[in-house]
Amino acid sequence: MIPQGKLFLIPTTLGDNNPLEVLPISVKQTIETTNTFIVENEKTARRFIKRICPEKPQPSLHIFVLNKFTNENELPDFLAPCLKGTNVGLLSEAGCPGVADPGADIVKIAHEKNIKVVPLVGPSSILMAIMSSGMNGQSFAFNGYLPIDKSERKNEIKRLERLSFERNQSQIFIETPYRNNKMLEDLSGVLENNTNVCVACDITLPSEFIKTQTAHQWKKNKVDLHKRPTIFIIHKS
Repeated sequence: MIPQGKLFLIPTTLGDNNPLEVLPISVKQTIETTNTFIVENEKTARRFIKRICPEKPQPSLHIFVLNKFTNENELPDFLAPCLKGTNVGLLSEAGCPGVADPGADIVKIAHEKNIKVVPLVGPSSILMAIMSSGMNGQSFAFNGYLPIDKSERKNEIKRLERLSFERNQSQIFIETPYRNNKMLEDLSGVLENNTNVCVACDITLPSEFIKTQTAHQWKKNKVDLHKRPTIFIIHKS
């Protein structure tokens, strides 16, 4: 019987910096020996692979695309190479596969098929933000995107603030980059003055900005977050 291939969860950079500045050598070694990949965007994935392994011939790559347009019935086929003894690499667009990422669906199927899942070390903006926030690293929750509707967003911000206080739990969320400035404005206007807000922007990049202060202080100290990947964390003590 042919041994099954493995599913390698391959992290990528959080921005356009040198991959080997933030990724360990194990990522390079895995990409060197893998030719089949599941990716969110083929163009950016090929560019990333080329930056990691310039000598790797692009025509040798076999790429499956997993995004919001992918039919879920196709997903098991993406892992068919593993059943024939070939390793497959799962790439995120930024950061770690399976974390706030559609790759989680592939990992679930891999477990169902008894395919060995191998996570590789790499940057997670969520974890790096909570690490550097000074907030509760023992209890925190990632909430994804908040509602777009102004009234619903205000109610959700207040709900997360209450949850943070009741559970002593830091609440993490993100926003579409072009709406980041409005998000910070909403937070400083809706939250109680003494609620802490961490803004972690451009993590691992030369322009990295990480700052925790109260909602009241954010009203006076502005920062331009427009079109910059940002993590927001709130905690009310």
